[in-house]
Amino acid sequence: MTDTVDQTDRTPGRAPVNPLETGPLARVKALPPWLLPAVGVLLGGALGGTFGLVTPPAYTATSYVVAVPAEQSDPQAALGFAQAYGRVATQLAVLGDAQVWAGVPVRTLRDSVRTATSPDAPMVAVSATSTRPDLAVDMANAVAHALTRHAKLAEKDTHVELRQFARATKPHEASSASPTVTGLVGASAGGLLGGLCLLIRPRRAADALPPASVPGPATAADAHRQL
Repeated sequence: MTDTVDQTDRTPGRAPVNPLETGPLARVKALPPWLLPAVGVLLGGALGGTFGLVTPPAYTATSYVVAVPAEQSDPQAALGFAQAYGRVATQLAVLGDAQVWAGVPVRTLRDSVRTATSPDAPMVAVSATSTRPDLAVDMANAVAHALTRHAKLAEKDTHVELRQFARATKPHEASSASPTVTGLVGASAGGLLGGLCLLIRPRRAADALPPASVPGPATAADAHRQL
């Protein structure tokens, strides 16, 4: 069996040479510490800005409905039913009727429409988001109209009437993030990743190991006597 040849330089007074220190790993270790975060910021900002430019802007329109209690009904009941109608608004029974007035499939309504309620007021906000401002308005008003129709069918049992408080209007500004914002977010994420790569990259031998000590004359003489 052939013995493995040790190619480590054992010259007295010289630190051992690691073969890995002379390959690609050495070039990675020799990079300036600020380079990785700087590259991450530039790449992240470029990618984020490009994403904001190629992504179509989204517009959001909101319609409001309010729950009104009957004459002999508790006002607090209207607040409770408003919370319930806020959850029902995105169900299939309501969206199935809303698709007729909105002119879009139920799946589009399910993905685009969101509702919000207030713990202090018996009001339901129906918001719809689309790349077309007019379509966002149509979807929000259609769902709000369908919700009031379903509430009308149960009015005798609930003693609460659901009325349309304000119709959705055409938005003039996009609700999605601008290319500037997406670029800043991408730059922040890229800088963070660059900093993490800086922490986990291999350290240089000069920083990781203490400098090798060169034995003086007295040390060499003592070693000769020990032999």
